[in-house]
Amino acid sequence: QVQLVESGGGLVQAGGSLRLSCAASITIFRFNAMGWYRLAPGKQRDLVATITSGGTTSYADSVKGRFTISRDIAKNTVYLQMNSLKPEDTDVYYCNAIIASQGYWGQGTQVTVSS
Repeated sequence: QVQLVESGGGLVQAGGSLRLSCAASITIFRFNAMGWYRLAPGKQRDLVATITSGGTTSYADSVKGRFTISRDIAKNTVYLQMNSLKPEDTDVYYCNAIIASQGYWGQGTQVTVSS
């Protein structure tokens, strides 16, 4: 059973930084890709950033230059470093992992950016 556990969310002022962590129950090298999504009430879940098993990263236009996705294979953890945060970044952030066309989700972590 694959489990993903997010942490690192919280309340921060605009312009501040947070680092989210997603710890997996299995070696992340087995995943085809991992990523971060975000969801606000009444909205659809939007892709924020992804990283493939080969280490290739991609980002939503709205976070390019501000967010960085990375991984620590030894710790089975994927990170999302979020800098220059804006109030519109306020959302619940979810970790996603794909293995053999099967997707898995974490429970989500709340990020709130005050103006």
